[in-house]
Amino acid sequence: MQNYKIIIELESNNSRLFKESILLREMNAKNDIFFEGLKFACNKLITFGVKKVPELKIDGPGISWFDFKKLVIDLNNRVLTGNAAKEAIQSLMEKSNADEWNFFFRRILIKDLRCGLSEKTINNVAKKNNFLKYQIPVFNCQLAQDSDQQKKKMNGSKILEVKLDGVRVISILYKSGKVDMFSRNGKELLNFENVKEQLLNTLKEQNINESIVLDGEIVSKNFQELMKQIYRKDNIQNNDATLFLFDYLTLQEFKNGICNIIQSERILKLKKWYNSNKEYISNIKLLESNIVDLDTNEGKTKFKDFNNHAVLEGYEGIMIKDPNSIYEAKRSSSWLKSKPIIEVSLIVKSLEEGTGKNKGRLGAVFATGNDSGKNFKLSVGSGFTDIQRDSFWQEKDKLIGQIIEIKADAITKSKDSKYWSLRFPRFKTFRGFNEGEKI
Repeated sequence: MQNYKIIIELESNNSRLFKESILLREMNAKNDIFFEGLKFACNKLITFGVKKVPELKIDGPGISWFDFKKLVIDLNNRVLTGNAAKEAIQSLMEKSNADEWNFFFRRILIKDLRCGLSEKTINNVAKKNNFLKYQIPVFNCQLAQDSDQQKKKMNGSKILEVKLDGVRVISILYKSGKVDMFSRNGKELLNFENVKEQLLNTLKEQNINESIVLDGEIVSKNFQELMKQIYRKDNIQNNDATLFLFDYLTLQEFKNGICNIIQSERILKLKKWYNSNKEYISNIKLLESNIVDLDTNEGKTKFKDFNNHAVLEGYEGIMIKDPNSIYEAKRSSSWLKSKPIIEVSLIVKSLEEGTGKNKGRLGAVFATGNDSGKNFKLSVGSGFTDIQRDSFWQEKDKLIGQIIEIKADAITKSKDSKYWSLRFPRFKTFRGFNEGEKI
């Protein structure tokens, strides 16, 4: 079977067992080209540096896998970039069969097979049936746990950092001179060329003996602007974006999912790298850190002061890290996050019916009002139990005009709006039903 037809077949049925049966069939058939294609598409560390790949409307004579593979290797190694990359893709596309291009080759280049396959599904089938050569590396980075769920870890020596209101960015600096930037989920970030160019400059000025990973958070004027920048499909760049770095390890350690060098020593390595390159990286900063001992009264006071400062300065919260911990590519209790909970009280203006499983009951509450001198207008769709969604929808007329208390992670505002909103708003309670109740 031609490989593009396998993609169409996988696309035809959403059943996981169906997809696994197709994968096993092709593994048994030793369809190496198909799985090499899946590797190019699903291995997040293989990148092509292209934003748009056109679809083919008219059939060409067809191209060989060898020709396509040469193209993706040249793109990944950045032998082809910019207009040269576009021209090479266009030239090969025009020679290709339309279905072969649109359903297989193009989807590899856009890193999206669009048939419900992930590296996890492929790896499950490969491991279970001993086809280990078809496994695909999984992209993972270290994540933090909630400090409220890890009270026993809140003792001893800790590194404190502010939690920035931005997007996690994993930057890989290859000793070959290439730089890739990824989100925490392995999505290649192509819209921060100013930061990427500065990282490239460090490689031009100083050779590195092995490829390294810089872990950090990128921030802009506000969170909404940052989100717009990440998903832009044009070439307009946000030049005010700044990357704040907080960790350092080698690419091989990142691939292995573990770095045995302790946190405090990794920070020293990061500082050494930064100090030797800071003249080339004006949009890249080090995230400041403080060490406290939570077993002492002085340390507890410093912790409280640091937390209060973070809240007053509008940060998303604080990070609490074990200075003696290793880097593990998973959610780890050696990194803890503490977020302040913001609460506002607004007036219910309308209730919206839900969709899907919430059809016929409450989907969201639309509310407005002034709290702490800020005018809010927003929709709250989470925090409700199934019972509340049913009962509130039945009594929707009584809820109009009542006070709704909303919990959230942060107050936000886009530059083109006169109203404030909330990050991750959740329902807390309604007020105003009982006589004499404080409103």
